Amino acid sequence: MKFNLYQIDAFTDTIFGGNPACIVPLDNWLPDDILLKIAKENAVAETAFFIDKGEKIHLRWFTPEIEMDLCGHATLATAHCLKTILDYPKDEIVFETLSADLIVNVEDGIYKMDFPSRMPVTDVLPPEILNSLNIQPKEVFKSRDYVLVYENESAIRNIKIDRHFFDQINLDPGGVIVTAIGDNCDFVSRFFTPQASILEDPVTGSAHCSLIPFWSKRLNKTALYAQQLSDRMGKLYCQYKGDRVIISGLAKTYSIGSFWIE
Repeated sequence: MKFNLYQIDAFTDTIFGGNPACIVPLDNWLPDDILLKIAKENAVAETAFFIDKGEKIHLRWFTPEIEMDLCGHATLATAHCLKTILDYPKDEIVFETLSADLIVNVEDGIYKMDFPSRMPVTDVLPPEILNSLNIQPKEVFKSRDYVLVYENESAIRNIKIDRHFFDQINLDPGGVIVTAIGDNCDFVSRFFTPQASILEDPVTGSAHCSLIPFWSKRLNKTALYAQQLSDRMGKLYCQYKGDRVIISGLAKTYSIGSFWIE
């Protein structure tokens, strides 16, 4: 059976930037083990599978290891695929997901995602994570992910992870965010996932469900510009709306192709 496959770079306006996601439209759901094998074969941080149900798009996200409960960049990439390649007629796209319905509005090529807000709370860092960091954080918080706050952007750029310690902990489906006030933006971050084939996620939309309310409160502003400081670099335009956050960005199509499963 033949399937279409689209690879999209999300949260960027240039090819080879942002976070790559593979998008696979389906007519019917394949078994979960097959979806996971496809994601592993694609070898990017996330593969999104969707079924167009008319009023809503049923959307699921898989890493090479697990199904995720929420993924920002693959949602943005799916919206881009629908609008620019598959001629989806509406500028408001409603995705049915494990994290309830998610709405993406498309305005002048910008994808505005309405996601749940996850304010992190003060926590204590497990020793496996503590021992894996070459630079220790000033503060530790947690929502789905651990949120480690640092003194400045330079510290974020210079963080290194010792996987010998880091991979001893399982945060399924979460990860570790490191963040600080930015030099040329409101805040910066990086995102790491223990036991994952891809240690550092290039741009993590879902992490901003926690970062936006955190930095909105700390900086006393509701509209923020963020950068994720991976090698590929990501740009995110953010709004805090209480129990919801708006995470916006651009996307570029990298490839269009097909694959076959016998």
